[in-house]
Amino acid sequence: MEELLALLLSAALGGVIGYERSKVHKPAGLRTHILVSLGSCLFMILSVKFFDDPARIAAGVVSGIGFIGAGTIIAERREKTKVVGITTAASLWVTAAIGMAVGMGEYLLALFTTILTYVILQLKKVEERIESS
Repeated sequence: MEELLALLLSAALGGVIGYERSKVHKPAGLRTHILVSLGSCLFMILSVKFFDDPARIAAGVVSGIGFIGAGTIIAERREKTKVVGITTAASLWVTAAIGMAVGMGEYLLALFTTILTYVILQLKKVEERIESS
């Protein structure tokens, strides 16, 4: 039962970050972030329950997220001289870590990281105000 609640929590936390990305019309939005968090959580739950070395599974998750992040950067690239999508790729990476934390039972750490990530993503508005003044 605890594992099912962990999966729900990881989906909700991933959804918070995904909502922010969807709000600013990024290609990796709500569903993608939920799935990344959910999958990462499930991998960690399974690795803790069934394997002697959960760190090996965690390393695999981190590597896999790198490929998804790279795809986000490529998908969002519009100009040859400007690389875009790095923030969304980083948000996917952090979302995976949040899911992994939930899967390891570190609920408070995952919640705090979600809040901090959301706040950091809001800094774009501050940057735009500084640039326009």
